Amino acid sequence: MNRLKNKVAVVTGGNSGIGFGIAESFKNEGAVGTITGRNETTLKISADALNNEFIGIKGDVNNLDDLENVFKKTAEKFGKIDVLVVNAGGVVDGVPLDSIENVTEESYDQYMDLNLKSAYFTVQKSLPYLNDGASIILIGSSAAHRAAPGMAIYGAAKAAIVFLAKGLSLDLLPRKIRVNTLSPGSIDTPVFGKLVPEEQLELVKQMWSDITPIGRQGLPSEIGNAAVFLASDESSFIVGTEILADGGLTNISLMK
Repeated sequence: MNRLKNKVAVVTGGNSGIGFGIAESFKNEGAVGTITGRNETTLKISADALNNEFIGIKGDVNNLDDLENVFKKTAEKFGKIDVLVVNAGGVVDGVPLDSIENVTEESYDQYMDLNLKSAYFTVQKSLPYLNDGASIILIGSSAAHRAAPGMAIYGAAKAAIVFLAKGLSLDLLPRKIRVNTLSPGSIDTPVFGKLVPEEQLELVKQMWSDITPIGRQGLPSEIGNAAVFLASDESSFIVGTEILADGGLTNISLMK
């Protein structure tokens, strides 16, 4: 239970869902560090749940000054950073996913800013505070590989994340910083409540379970376990690649 002992980690969007699952797995393996989010209340609750081994720093990943502040404060408290998990992203509050006929330029920009631009600049702003040999984990999605109605922009952004890990790995090879993508499938988190009406929630979750070969949704802790591997020295020969933690959703077809 000490695979990340003495490592300092930053998990953006670590105050809930997959991000919290990753931070909790890191804490259980001996890491300390920072979780970020835009909601001060959930940040405090999550930091308390992590026994304050991780501090919560409020910040918006679309704001470069906020990103600078997160890394500066983390380094001041814990020292240089060994692991960065670029997790913040997903659904833009109040902007539903939709088909191309209904997407405005503004909503397009909001989705790309949150799911691609913010990831790029999160990595850039972290660089002065990262140790050489650090591990950067970009959170992608099985949506990068499977088209679904209304998901074109989100899927395209996540497909770009998969490529970003390759390109940034080349940029950072001189510092031996590894960049990889961890792509979840359908994970049981509160995000579903943002996507569908309450009365349809269980039906939609069951639909995802039915099309996932393993027969269920994943858990945030299972994504956390995969992230621990990528953060640890056990993955020292893995760079510029993608791990799909999706219960077989992408690569196995359930033909009946």
